[in-house]
Amino acid sequence: MTLRRPGMLAPRPRPSAILIGLALLALTAGCERKVSRPACPPGERCLEYGNSSDPATLDPSKATGVIEAAVIDELIEGLAVSAADGSPAPGLATHWETSPDGLTWTLHLRPAVWSDGVPVTADDFVFTYRRMLDPKTGSSYAYMLYLLKNGKAVAAGKAPPQALGVTAVDAHTLRLTLEHPAPYLPQLLKHHSLYPVPAHVVQRWGDTWTRPGRYVGNGPYRLVSWKLGDYLRIEKNPLFHDAAKVCIDRIDFFPTQDKVSAERRVKRGELDVNNSIEANRVAFLRAKGGMAPFVHTHPYLSSVYLAFNVRDTPALKDIRVRRAIGMAIDRTFITDKLLRAGQVPSTSFVPGGIAGYVPAAERPRAPWADWPLAQRQAQARALLAQAGYGPGHRLALTMKIPNIQPSLAGQAIQADLALIGVKLTIALQDAQVAFQSMQAGDFQVGVVGWIADYDDPMTYLGLMKSDTGSQNYGGYANPAYDALLHHADKEPDAAVRAREMASAEQIMLDDAYVAPIYTGVNLNLVSPRITGWVDNAVDIHRALYLCMRP
Repeated sequence: MTLRRPGMLAPRPRPSAILIGLALLALTAGCERKVSRPACPPGERCLEYGNSSDPATLDPSKATGVIEAAVIDELIEGLAVSAADGSPAPGLATHWETSPDGLTWTLHLRPAVWSDGVPVTADDFVFTYRRMLDPKTGSSYAYMLYLLKNGKAVAAGKAPPQALGVTAVDAHTLRLTLEHPAPYLPQLLKHHSLYPVPAHVVQRWGDTWTRPGRYVGNGPYRLVSWKLGDYLRIEKNPLFHDAAKVCIDRIDFFPTQDKVSAERRVKRGELDVNNSIEANRVAFLRAKGGMAPFVHTHPYLSSVYLAFNVRDTPALKDIRVRRAIGMAIDRTFITDKLLRAGQVPSTSFVPGGIAGYVPAAERPRAPWADWPLAQRQAQARALLAQAGYGPGHRLALTMKIPNIQPSLAGQAIQADLALIGVKLTIALQDAQVAFQSMQAGDFQVGVVGWIADYDDPMTYLGLMKSDTGSQNYGGYANPAYDALLHHADKEPDAAVRAREMASAEQIMLDDAYVAPIYTGVNLNLVSPRITGWVDNAVDIHRALYLCMRP
């Protein structure tokens, strides 16, 4: 699993207006409070890490974003983990076997203990997955476990937890029984939502188990302290099964909402890493900014799109309105003139480069994708007029933007919609507040960035299934879409499966329940002192693989 004030920009010409915004951004960044580097104990290596925002939770079953995952990945190890290049690798499970029909996976767990010394067993996974499907837990990723036998029925209360396809054969052997073959299962198992939680601790403390002093993990690090708005500190876990390979002794995570301020802190040596860069500053930093060795960019399995709340916004129930908004956006201006870091304009929901999909030439796109901008804008005005909106009845909407998304892109969308007669008010919010409100349906239009949880198109298409839950922000529901994906899940022929998923995506794009904007790049500032950093398509960089030069 990415603040400025709301405001309206004048219609074109937009470049000058956007440049004014850039100038104001630079002035604001120049006034940041200087924060010195925390003292590191003699003889130890301490990593100072800028992490965009405070985590909303450290419970892997409840966390939804990359901000939380960056910390959880260090505290808890799953059955599989991300290797340095982002690919799946054995984690707590040393190896596994699959039945000939692909429905039964038997995983063999290495001897390991939680950070309080209690053994990690297969029963922890049974507890975790049943808990995750319990509606009382409130897991936004519960739908990921619908892959397990009876997973959906258990979540709906139509089957007992004991019917779930997860079995502890013995303390170190776990059996997963699936509803349908899923060769991408190792990709899923390295996702934080499927990490184990310590049953003995959660049963004692309930939801408060994640507090410092109570938190127990089985990963390379253990939680030491967490001061909201200031920092979160983790230290090397001496009980980790591979502790001898852990080079960095301590990591401090800082919320760095102001990316330019964080950039300067990296340059001063106060931070070693910041997991975001203002995209439009990449070229400057590589040239005159003097930070070329720090800048890391890489194609990203990510998609940025507008989500439309069709449940609670009457105007957006009209497909003509949704299509008009999607048509009017000048995606090339956003990627090539504003962001300028390698982002690719797109009207597809599933990003390019993902495994197991149809060839690029056959990829679904919006029906109007090849139209010139002027033609799209004219048709957008006509569609709004047909829907009853015009000079005498102007459509007004509010668009929520998490502060980890590029604010300038939001302003450009605002200006684009002004050109077709839509008054769009921007509500820029803290990332955690924005995501929680969108999950609760408290929005009209939202700017969403979705990063692939696993390297398969279903990580995107599954979001829009009617039974997905809160991750389906706008409440999209189309039986034909659901039916195609259901059949694709059970289709053994990979090529046929890919075509069925593509057909489903085309239905969703034709329905215009989302408006894709661009596919992204990951953007990191990394001190040249850090060794072992490997840029990759999922932007996961576990500290286990990192070290530091003196």
